[in-house]
Amino acid sequence: MRDPLNDTSYRHEKIDAIAILSEAPDRLGTLPFSTAIETSSREGEIAATIASIIDHTLLKPDALPEEIDNLCEEAKQYSFFSVCVNPIFVRRAVDNLAGSGVVTCAVVGFPLGATLSDVKAMEARRAIEEGAGEIDMVLPIGLLRSGAIDAVKQDISEVVRACPGTVGVKVIMETCLLDDAQKVAACRAAQEAGASFVKTSTGFSSGGATVEDIRLMRREVGSRLGVKASGGIRDFETAQKMVCSGASRLGTSASVAIASGVETSGNES
Repeated sequence: MRDPLNDTSYRHEKIDAIAILSEAPDRLGTLPFSTAIETSSREGEIAATIASIIDHTLLKPDALPEEIDNLCEEAKQYSFFSVCVNPIFVRRAVDNLAGSGVVTCAVVGFPLGATLSDVKAMEARRAIEEGAGEIDMVLPIGLLRSGAIDAVKQDISEVVRACPGTVGVKVIMETCLLDDAQKVAACRAAQEAGASFVKTSTGFSSGGATVEDIRLMRREVGSRLGVKASGGIRDFETAQKMVCSGASRLGTSASVAIASGVETSGNES
């Protein structure tokens, strides 16, 4: 499994690793998705690839330490890319995952994005000191909606500057609260501020990732940034659709259910 702590190409992740999901991405708009999957001769490869780009997530406020332990065991068993946890559990996750190649991701300014920028930066620094290899931050949603793009960019920049270049920063924009122009503005702000990914959702608002939003975000950032789909991804078919639409990372608390082909419910980062 690729380790962003030792991968100098991490900052601008490409989507080449998921190219096996479609020989011709442009055809996805005209072919029924189920047909494309049913005719694939590489289903095992597809399943393994999807597992390898999942951030296995547990962010509920009442999460127990032993649930974090279980999260980490599942991540190792299924070879997920990372576990995504609240900062208080970063050290526990890092210890659980030692030697496994699974990354620990911490959320910052979560889930509202309304924390002061210097506080977000400090939260990111502390999480990294605890061992986090990735940071998922929430941008200031109200400022974005008001058109204060420079303030949004500055907020993201402060967090990016707090992180070593080997630690990727994903910017959560909460797409369900934005119109398309605001989503585009968020993508541009994230890119100009030096972030590694744009991400749809916290999983704690009124909606999650949609195929339309993933396509919009991928069109805007091209191959320069990663695109993370999160919120509402509860089954394998939905995960495949998100990847084929341009997602290079998936955030979900239903990771094991996805791998098992079972639909479930719950919040996904």
